[in-house]
Amino acid sequence: MNNIKRREILERLRENNPHPQTELNWQSPFELLIAVLLSAQATDVSVNKATAKLYPVANTPETILALGVDGVKEYIKTIGLFNSKAENVIKTCQRLVSLHGGEIPQDRAALEALPGVGRKTANVVLNTAFGWPTIAVDTHIYRVANRTKLAMGKTVDDVEQKLLKVVPKEFKVDVHHWLILHGRYTCVARKPRCGSCIIEDLCEYKDKIYPED
Repeated sequence: MNNIKRREILERLRENNPHPQTELNWQSPFELLIAVLLSAQATDVSVNKATAKLYPVANTPETILALGVDGVKEYIKTIGLFNSKAENVIKTCQRLVSLHGGEIPQDRAALEALPGVGRKTANVVLNTAFGWPTIAVDTHIYRVANRTKLAMGKTVDDVEQKLLKVVPKEFKVDVHHWLILHGRYTCVARKPRCGSCIIEDLCEYKDKIYPED
């Protein structure tokens, strides 16, 4: 795919959604970090249901620590992998208090040193909470980038590096949200909704699917 076509795709996505937002509910960088930690192999809907009960009770590292592991589990037990996630939440809160004064560090290495936080989670927090031009590549973005030929790669890291290279600076802060929403609702895994896709004519996917006339 050439850069002219890439720019047109991004301009259409921006026109369709000028101010994209994450579908996770959060009101502070800490709430976002915990929500993203909980979202691994879980839906945003299920995470939002859990945090809607958790955050009114505990939404700082100190108040989460006061709940303890078992207390956290009670609030997140409807989410997959809740046992290990509760452990990581507590360990992360301990490190935030002891190393960062209870604040979320605006530093990739410091974020990735937190238990349960990998590159993707760090990218989401840096981008969504702090406006960094990072691109967190999940399964949706990996699929959309490869399927459309916007930025092809064999791994999520490959796709991330390709996107960082080919996406113009003016789009970098929002491209993560545009692509994840496009993959979640239009360019879905099994039967992409090509007939209702706003970039269908620019997409280079060879096996497009259209509704029967």
